[in-house]
Amino acid sequence: MEVPRHWRLKKQRYALVGEVCPHCEAKIFPPRDVCPECGGEAKTAYAFSGKGEVYSFTRMGNAPAGFEEQAPYTVALIKLQEGPIVTAQLTDLGNQEVQIGMPVEMVTRKLRSDDGEKGILVYGYKFRPAMAA
Repeated sequence: MEVPRHWRLKKQRYALVGEVCPHCEAKIFPPRDVCPECGGEAKTAYAFSGKGEVYSFTRMGNAPAGFEEQAPYTVALIKLQEGPIVTAQLTDLGNQEVQIGMPVEMVTRKLRSDDGEKGILVYGYKFRPAMAA
């Protein structure tokens, strides 16, 4: 990944920062500047809670280049409490079985198992089972 692109995506990758539509209050992730619900202009930043639940998931046995050392791993669609659905790797599962509806929370983790072509470490969001309060 190019350095400028990495820095441009930093807020949404580290803190799940999207947008909220001032017209219909829809929460948008990733940021788009135009609301997919009403078509209005949406440029107001919105920080998501990072809490949600597993909407769907799959187990990756054959990983793409750069992720081989992590295989096998689980990728899930996460329905955030605020509404949007995001795709993310699940982490910190231990022996716990993944189930649809399972509560999860966002954590920041290293995304790739190598340093990449240019030696840049890229971090981003993953989700883990929600910690008991």
